[in-house]
Amino acid sequence: MEGIEGTGKSTHTAYLAGWLAQQGQQVVTAREPGGTPLGERLRAILLDPGLGSMPPLAEALLMFAARSASIKEVILPALERGAWVVCDRFVESSYAYQAYGRGIPIEHVQTLDRQIVGARRPDLTVVLDAPPELGLSRKADSGNRDRFEQESLQFFERARSGYLQRARAGGARFRIVDASRPLEEVRRELARIASQLLEDASG
Repeated sequence: MEGIEGTGKSTHTAYLAGWLAQQGQQVVTAREPGGTPLGERLRAILLDPGLGSMPPLAEALLMFAARSASIKEVILPALERGAWVVCDRFVESSYAYQAYGRGIPIEHVQTLDRQIVGARRPDLTVVLDAPPELGLSRKADSGNRDRFEQESLQFFERARSGYLQRARAGGARFRIVDASRPLEEVRRELARIASQLLEDASG
C-alpha cells in the first residue's frame, strides 16, 4: 500500500489483511518505517517534528535501514512459511518522498534499492491516490502532525507525481486506486483487485 499522507494507507492495509484472512489465507502486516525494534526506533526519529529539517540523503538512508530490518525480520520469514504480506509502504515510498519530494538524485535511491531490496518486488503495489489538499485536510489537527505531515503542499504534489509516474511506467503489478472516494467504494475495489491476485496465484 503506497500513497501520500491522508490517503488511508493504514486503514486500507488493515482492511486488506482482514479480507485475506477471511479467505483462509495466512497474513502478516508490515509497516514502514517500523515493524521491528530497530524500525520503530528509526520511525520515532524520522517522524519527530522536533527535529525539523533533516539532510535528504540521511533521511533516505534511515528509511532503507528500517526497510532492511523489516525485510529480514518480518517479510522474508512470513513469505518462507507461505503467508501473504501486506505492507503499509515499501520501496516506492523512497522514490516518491526522497527522490521526487526531497529532490535527491534518483540514482541514489536506485542504488540503495538494489543493495537492500534487490530483485524482490511485491506481487501487487496499490497506489492510493488523492489530491494533496484532501489528504492534508484529513490530517486537520495541525498541532499533532509528524515531521512529514508538516511538509508543504508542494512537497506532497511532487511526491504524488512521483507515485503516479512510477505506477504508470511500472507495468501490471501496479494499481492506482482513487482514494478520494467513500471508504466502502475503495474497499470494494481493493477486494476486487485482491480477488484477482488470489485467482492468479492459485491458477
